[in-house]
Amino acid sequence: MRTPTFGAMAVVVALVTTACSSGAGSPSPTQAPVTPAPGQSADASAPPATISGDIKVIMEQVPDTDVVAAMLADFNKAYPDVKVTIDGMTYDQMRDRIVSSFLTPQPTYDMIIVDNPWMYDFASGGFLEPLDERIAATEGYAYDDYAAPLRDIATVDGKIYGVPFYNYGLGLIYRKDLYQAAGLLPPTALDDLVAVATKLNTGGRTGLAMQPQKGYKIFEEWGNYLFAAGGSIQDADNKVALDSPEARRALQTYIDLYKSVAPANSLNWAFDEALRAVGSDQAAQMISYNWMLPTLNKPGGPGGDLAGQFALAPVPGGKAILGAWYWSIPSNSTQKDAAWAFISWLTSKEQDTQRVIAGGAPVRESVMTDPNVWAKGFGQDYYETAAKILANSAPLADGPNAEESINVVGDALNAAVAGQLSVDEAIKQAATNMQAVLDGQ
Repeated sequence: MRTPTFGAMAVVVALVTTACSSGAGSPSPTQAPVTPAPGQSADASAPPATISGDIKVIMEQVPDTDVVAAMLADFNKAYPDVKVTIDGMTYDQMRDRIVSSFLTPQPTYDMIIVDNPWMYDFASGGFLEPLDERIAATEGYAYDDYAAPLRDIATVDGKIYGVPFYNYGLGLIYRKDLYQAAGLLPPTALDDLVAVATKLNTGGRTGLAMQPQKGYKIFEEWGNYLFAAGGSIQDADNKVALDSPEARRALQTYIDLYKSVAPANSLNWAFDEALRAVGSDQAAQMISYNWMLPTLNKPGGPGGDLAGQFALAPVPGGKAILGAWYWSIPSNSTQKDAAWAFISWLTSKEQDTQRVIAGGAPVRESVMTDPNVWAKGFGQDYYETAAKILANSAPLADGPNAEESINVVGDALNAAVAGQLSVDEAIKQAATNMQAVLDGQ
């Protein structure tokens, strides 16, 4: 998932653990019980310290990596003999680095995060370790606590290859004060979005910040229009279903809105630019990642003096595009037990609660319905809405070469917005090219 970056962080975060004389034998009272991973002692009383190793993980250079890095000290209280090094970098660097590590007998990374378009290729290529047995052997882990669409992405040919880490479900982020002043309610259908955005397009403020940048971004945004129009990306057999009247209606609506209510000269905008427009009172709303709501409402954040005035609703139509990151273990990792110790600890209910309170995007249903999280995090409305978004969501593509197929669709959509292709030409090109890529042509 190509994400915005809000501020710099260290490229490499390394926390080196030394053995300690107290507390090394069992988790602290604030930590979830940990069952030894397969290959370790089956005795539940066996100390976690029996697991040791040095693990290096690749992560995107974004704020949630800072959240994870800040939790490593607590992890080390449970696992004092495991050293974790986080190698943070930009999204565009990650896939090549990961693939290079897959192909060497001395892998660079013993643990990785996997973007959802990569999951099928990595798993079907034999590059990821199945996690079913480790999940089943970890007492109280509750894998079914993750939203079903998140679990579906991680399952390839009936096996689980990733644990959800971060969700990128999209919702409508809007200005409460502007809606209230205009007597509006969040739009629940595509036509409603047009009406609301048109009404709010006034006073030097545009009605809707959009992200028509070619490739990933426009497809990620437009896909919500497609669902709202009653269309689909792939059918039950994973064949491309884009060549449809619903897709044409969705694209025509998208183009009409771009021309009438979006900021001028925003053809190459992605989510960063849209966020700045909404946060600086240049636009009334946007379709964006659900976790941008607390980002905008954070005092001193990109919402500036408007912090607290933003709200989240499901996208018009109710079905959202879903992106996600997953924790996975490469099949050539030499530290699989240590990697699973870290993954299972960090993603346990208790630690995931702390991660979400600290600002991480929610993935567990129990965390999103926890009054303690509501109180210490970003409020009941946000988490309940995020849960609704995740429950009714779907990825941009499923199958081989998914990332490449996403980009060819996005290129065609952007060309239509730019006036280089007609709506009919763009939809036909998107459908044909996506199917060709998925078929490996």
